[in-house]
Amino acid sequence: MSNKSTYYAPTGGLPPQTQLISDRAIFTEAYAIIPKGVLTDIVISYLPFWNNMRMWVLARPLSGFSETFSQYIVEVAPNGGSEKPELDENAEGVLFIVEGEMDVIIEGKNHHMASGGYAYLPAGAKWSLKNNSLQNVKFHWIRKAYQVVEGIDAPEAFVTSDHEVEAIEMPNTGGVWKTTRFTEQSDMRHDMHVNIVTFEPGGVIPFDETHVMEHGLYVLEGKAVYHLNGEWVEVEAGDFMWLRAFCPQSCYAGGPGPFRYLLYKDVNRHMPFIRPKS
Repeated sequence: MSNKSTYYAPTGGLPPQTQLISDRAIFTEAYAIIPKGVLTDIVISYLPFWNNMRMWVLARPLSGFSETFSQYIVEVAPNGGSEKPELDENAEGVLFIVEGEMDVIIEGKNHHMASGGYAYLPAGAKWSLKNNSLQNVKFHWIRKAYQVVEGIDAPEAFVTSDHEVEAIEMPNTGGVWKTTRFTEQSDMRHDMHVNIVTFEPGGVIPFDETHVMEHGLYVLEGKAVYHLNGEWVEVEAGDFMWLRAFCPQSCYAGGPGPFRYLLYKDVNRHMPFIRPKS
């Protein structure tokens, strides 16, 4: 992957009083669109044991919304960070940097990460984070409760980058549709994938996908038109989409440059039953 890739990162602030109120934000039973304009200063959150940080929550476990994951965009100012970033020992995570640089210490080993950097953090991992640079760093933090399977080892932590992993062409697409996979699909240790999908201008998902996997999609660059549960919506860099399991979904990349998004999906596990109360 070329180092020329760029990623949209929110800047915060507050719209002027003269701005029109109506926007592209929508929340339905099948999908939600959180446009980039929503990510202002008045919707930020904070976490315990962090300093010089703020974050925007894109998804959280909630009835009728995200059921399997949470996703934040975290902004950490110089000298900020945390020695106790994750308080849930059952939560695994992925960090993906969209702007700036930071140091992540995993099990005592320091990893200096810059824009495009990707880290997988298994449940129970001992890790910390510090912004030792002179500029703010912004990164996605995707979290999921890890589903243990007896007889299968838990995955190990690893650090890589969008720029280091070669994108794989989807079959019979002529290279207009590619996926950057940070874990092997056949690796049963992993119960979630966080990949990057790339469409060249004019590339399409040529049918309405309808599947069991829940999705979180953050548009890193470009724009597209999505067909979601029978409705057409436009999205662009900085927008977030939540797609419920079985939500029909297809898209058309609009150009003039590549359309790229960070994609979460739950994989490789049986479907849990809702059991009657005794």
